[in-house]
Amino acid sequence: MATVVITGCSSGIGLESALAFARLGDQVYATMRNEEKATALLLRAKQEQLRINIKQLDVTQPDSFASLFSEIIAASGCIDVLVNNAGILHPGAFEDLPERILREVMETNFWGPMLLTRAVLPHMRKQNGGYIVMISSLSGIAGLAGDVAYSASKFALEGATEALRHEIDRWGIHVALVQGGQFDTNIFNRTTRLPEYYPLHSPYLAMLQNSPPFSKHALTNALPAKIMAELLPGITKSDGSQLRWSTDDLAAKVLAALHGQNDAERDKFLRGVSDKDWWSHGHNAPNSTDIESH
Repeated sequence: MATVVITGCSSGIGLESALAFARLGDQVYATMRNEEKATALLLRAKQEQLRINIKQLDVTQPDSFASLFSEIIAASGCIDVLVNNAGILHPGAFEDLPERILREVMETNFWGPMLLTRAVLPHMRKQNGGYIVMISSLSGIAGLAGDVAYSASKFALEGATEALRHEIDRWGIHVALVQGGQFDTNIFNRTTRLPEYYPLHSPYLAMLQNSPPFSKHALTNALPAKIMAELLPGITKSDGSQLRWSTDDLAAKVLAALHGQNDAERDKFLRGVSDKDWWSHGHNAPNSTDIESH
């Protein structure tokens, strides 16, 4: 039985993920910014006779991370899996978007998961293992017009996660980037109520009104969040050799088109460039006396 912490569990992928892990007998801590929004998750859990622990967590408040993890470890003894799922989407032309919105997206989608990951790493290093899952997006490898803020946050998350991977594998800690096509979640529903990001005087208005990812018909062919959620437990039980995981045919096609190398080939290239195999294998630095870090 694994101890699993998941962010953004009030709806969508987070909610379905909490149920997916709980069905396997894992001890699930489902977090959300507003605990009053746990009703739907708790009702589903009750119907299936699943036990899920609800915890309050705002991923933009890093001062609260250490106390949350200490509380969970005191109750469960460890944290085996962290799923960074919480995110927001504010579409709009870059020139139109207020600076506060650009910063809000980065705080939630990039700094939130990265600082939460940093807070859990000391615990995972101590137990010599763990799995960190970043819910990324195709917007993290392919930027589209009208998607600047979201793409920036996901591109940053992708790069940071790939680099982090080679720092922490020494302790048996694995990371995964989960990339999906379009899924029917509240992150899209909320954008339809944000006319302030489509100012009528904008020179980009026609483009925005006809952008496939954000048009009113965008979710016609969207996949249920449950499809992605049910893949996550299997990912966290893998050996960590695969970094990027496609959740559907569209994601697989885009990844294949944009990434000519598979994860193994890319790893080999990056390790050759950085010369860090000795680090990942827990060895001393070549031709030097290495002081073991704790």
